[in-house]
Amino acid sequence: MRGTHSRILTTIVALLALQLGSLVAPAYACGCGAMIPDKAERIGVDREESAVRWDGRTETVVMRFDVHGNARRAAWIMPVPGRADVRLGDPALFDELDRLAEPEQRDRHYFWPREGDWPFDGGYGDGAAAAPPGAGSGVGVGVVGRERLGPFDVARLTATDPEALGDWLRANGFELPERLTGALRPYVERKWEYVAVRLAPQEQGAMLHGELTPLRIAFPSPELVYPMRLSRLARTPQTLGLRILAEHRMEPRSPIGGDRPEVTFAGRIEQPEGAVADLVGDAPVRLTVLEQRFPHPERIDDDHHLRTVADTPYREVEYTDRLLTVGGGVPVWLLTVGGGLLLAVLFAVRGSRRRSRKAAGVRSPA
Repeated sequence: MRGTHSRILTTIVALLALQLGSLVAPAYACGCGAMIPDKAERIGVDREESAVRWDGRTETVVMRFDVHGNARRAAWIMPVPGRADVRLGDPALFDELDRLAEPEQRDRHYFWPREGDWPFDGGYGDGAAAAPPGAGSGVGVGVVGRERLGPFDVARLTATDPEALGDWLRANGFELPERLTGALRPYVERKWEYVAVRLAPQEQGAMLHGELTPLRIAFPSPELVYPMRLSRLARTPQTLGLRILAEHRMEPRSPIGGDRPEVTFAGRIEQPEGAVADLVGDAPVRLTVLEQRFPHPERIDDDHHLRTVADTPYREVEYTDRLLTVGGGVPVWLLTVGGGLLLAVLFAVRGSRRRSRKAAGVRSPA
């Protein structure tokens, strides 16, 4: 009992430490962008998910974040290889893609009863579990567009050096981590552009919390690339979920410093509908779902460059363990054991009768 209490206490302390750590650790970088809160405020991103559409010429990234912390405002920056078009995304998109890629459900039966099955639960059962940005800009930064989209103030920028981009952000009321300036240098050298977003709740003074409205960013790109370099600045392990919609199955060329990307679904969507059709049109398309963990984000050394692979379909299988039964739910083990006991009793009775008949047929000497 003492060992059980000790394990429970250890688990509770660990969970509390995790929660407190997520509130005080700034999430300067997550996924393909960098989250930058105002000074003295903190924001954390539990998970970043993106749906990526690529038709060979144009790449469209729809992103959603689930955030926590005490920030009332924050900036989000994403490097892109070409001039970006930014608009709000459809929140229904991710739910529709999840339904298309949901695992196949199968039953897996077991013979002997487990915890929760009769006689361990007292009855029969099968055991199944059921504010707009400021106008200031630094030398070397060009503001090519600015829009207000729901809770987002979006600025599309060009920059000739990362320091100038940092100056622009600071001039618009944000603190820029010094490490981020250096991380932006590879994009500046390749003459990429940037989408800078100010996130602010609709309610005055409210904190950024929960699931934010998706943001849809489209830009020209001759290859399917998902920017990831800024994520190397994260101080905590990162997870990435990618849903890729293209003509063929697509997978990263390398893990870029994280665990090996895991394909959880690959298949063809014959007739796109709803929010999926709004993104890809009504022609058939292939969906590839990838999951990847980055236990040590500082090891990220490149962006994700994705390539075409064989169009082999794949769907995960989730098993539900069920007690093997027959008829009206009678456990097979009970019939087997009961039948065995009944046979044993019958053989015992039969043997006893034989012995009785033999004993009765023996005569006593005169």
